[in-house]
Amino acid sequence: MLQFWGRKLMQYGLVLLLTLALNFSLPRLMPGSPLQLLAGEDVGLLSRAEREEIMARHGLDQPLWRQFTLYLGQLAKGDLGYSYRQRRPVAVIIWERLPWTVLLTGSALALSALAGVVCGTLAAWRRGRISDLGMLSLFIFLDSMPSFWLGMILVALFGSSLRWFPVFGAQSPFAGYTGWAAVADVLHHLALPLTTLTLVTIAGLFLTVRYSTLGVLGEQYITVARAKGLPEGRIVFRHVLRNALLPVITLFMLSLGFVVSGATVVETVFVWPGLGRLMFEAVLQRDYPVLQAAFMMVTVCVIAANLAADLLYPLADPRVRIEGRHVR
Repeated sequence: MLQFWGRKLMQYGLVLLLTLALNFSLPRLMPGSPLQLLAGEDVGLLSRAEREEIMARHGLDQPLWRQFTLYLGQLAKGDLGYSYRQRRPVAVIIWERLPWTVLLTGSALALSALAGVVCGTLAAWRRGRISDLGMLSLFIFLDSMPSFWLGMILVALFGSSLRWFPVFGAQSPFAGYTGWAAVADVLHHLALPLTTLTLVTIAGLFLTVRYSTLGVLGEQYITVARAKGLPEGRIVFRHVLRNALLPVITLFMLSLGFVVSGATVVETVFVWPGLGRLMFEAVLQRDYPVLQAAFMMVTVCVIAANLAADLLYPLADPRVRIEGRHVR
């Protein structure tokens, strides 16, 4: 068992290292130079020596392998670098934006998981009926919609036309709300991006729960439970749902990584001040340290979600624990 988890940790460590290398290289392979952002609008007036001095000050005159080595050393010390554009430590910028992404993605995952499990179970239990076909058609339609398109539709309908919800930001500027008024203001701004992210996430969970439940309904122990005269509710929650949720655990944890990365589009559409919006701004500004730190946070979330799935699945399915003891 220890060997099994040792190999797992080595695999995830290798994935993290390769991702950090790719994350480091891609911004620097983009066309153009960050010199204009480092020197300002007067970059054309600088001499060659002054340009070289600015590049050397930020370590951009070094070979890529040397920059990468320095980058890993800084990460080991918890130093995420210094923003070229905002002239502030990247760690401060990340921690300012991270709570907004956690609020959006955490709420979207909770809502989509709850609705996906309930609707998927009901659809499978009523297989072939109008309610099943209706929900299946609806969620397949939602699964086919791009998040940016759905977001713009909600903005046009509920923001611009009906004016029920604000269309950008997380707080009303210059409002000065405090206490519960500030909470209500944030929730009011959260409504449209949360709806968008939930709708584009729920379809995968619904389809997985439905097909997993259909597979469980065909098992012999379900037939035996019905023959014993057990109530339908007890059969659903004690026998069907418990076994049907096993593959959903893995999908849910993988969805965590997808939602964190996929929130970039939603945050950009609604100008939500999270990590996704920060990455979009950093790409436009060629702010290498901010890009690297934001991508690293997304990578860590995805890897942590996969690791959590590996840890939780044996707890839900004893057969995995038994097989894991015999892994060599």
